[in-house]
Amino acid sequence: MRKPVVVLLPGDGVGPEVAREARLVLELVAPDVEIAERLIGAAAIRAAGDPLPGETLSVCREATAVLKGPVGDPEFDAADVRPEQGLLRLRAALDAYANLRPSVWGDVDLLVVRELVGGLYFGASGVRDDGTVFDTCEYHPSQVERVARRAFALAHTRRGALTSIDKANVLETSRMWRRVVNEIAPEFPDVSVEHMLVDNAAMQLATTPQQFDVIVTENMFGDILSDLAAAVTGGLGLAPSASLSDSGPGIFEPVHGSAPDIAGRGIANPTAMLRSTALLLEHGLGRTAEAQALVRAVEHALATSPTQDLGGTAGTAEFGAAVREQLALTAA
Repeated sequence: MRKPVVVLLPGDGVGPEVAREARLVLELVAPDVEIAERLIGAAAIRAAGDPLPGETLSVCREATAVLKGPVGDPEFDAADVRPEQGLLRLRAALDAYANLRPSVWGDVDLLVVRELVGGLYFGASGVRDDGTVFDTCEYHPSQVERVARRAFALAHTRRGALTSIDKANVLETSRMWRRVVNEIAPEFPDVSVEHMLVDNAAMQLATTPQQFDVIVTENMFGDILSDLAAAVTGGLGLAPSASLSDSGPGIFEPVHGSAPDIAGRGIANPTAMLRSTALLLEHGLGRTAEAQALVRAVEHALATSPTQDLGGTAGTAEFGAAVREQLALTAA
C-alpha cells in the first residue's frame, strides 16, 4: 500500500516558523506519513525565479495532501512576478475548487464553502484602447453544481442548514447560481436551503453569525465573507482553511498573511497553521480521531499557553510544545 505523502510548503515570512510546528505535530500524530518539503512564493522566486517551480508542482500533483504556509513579501509587491501567483497557479493546477473556511467561537459554529477556481479572479481581464479596465466574472453551471453539491453534503453532516449567498437581483451569474442550487436541493431532502443576497449576508454575519451553519458562495463573495466570519470569531490569525479537489490532493493553509514584520522573532501564533493541519488530517488523510484530538489540544494551548497576540507570553515554539504535550497526555 502506498505510503501517504504530505508536501509541506513553508512559504514566506513567518511561514517557516509556523510550518515547523505543523511538521512536528504531523510527525507525532501520523508517524507513517512521509513529509516532503518544497519551496513556494518569494522563497521560490529567489531560488528558482518562479513562485511555483515545476518540481514543486510535480511533487504536489503526486502527493496525498499539501500543507502550505503563508506566501508574500513586500520586496515583490510591485513586481511582475509575485509570490501570490504561485498559490493561484497551484489551486488551479490541482483543481482545488472547494475552499472550506470554518469559524468557531463560543456559540458560533459556521462553515463557509467558497468556490475557488472560477469567477472574477479567473475571468478575462485587460485594458481597452480607451483606457477602460475590465475584469470578467464567468461561471459554468458545472462549476456551481460541484461546489454546491459538496456544500450540501457537508451540511448533511452538520446541522442540516445551507445558506447560498449571491447577488441575484443584479448579476446574471448569480441568477444561474441560484437556479443550480435549487436544482440540486432535492438530492438532499434533510438539508434546508435559504438564499441570501450578499449585502444582507454581510450584515447578518456581523450581527448574528449564530444563525449560520454552512454557507456556500462564489469566489469573490466567499473571499470577503469568510474573512468577515473569521473576524467575528477571533480574527484571521486563528483561521484555517482547506481547498479540496474531487480527484487530487487538497491544499491546507492558514488564512493569515506572511507577517514579514515579525518574521524570525519566534512570536508568530501557529494556531491557524495547526488548525489547518487538523483539517488535513480529517479531509486529506481521513483520520478524524487524530484531527479532533489536535483541535482539542490547540484549544487547550490557547487557554493555557496563549501567544503574545492573545495577551500571553508564549512564543511560537512554546505554543507548539504545549500542543504536543497535550496530545501526548491524551494519547497516553
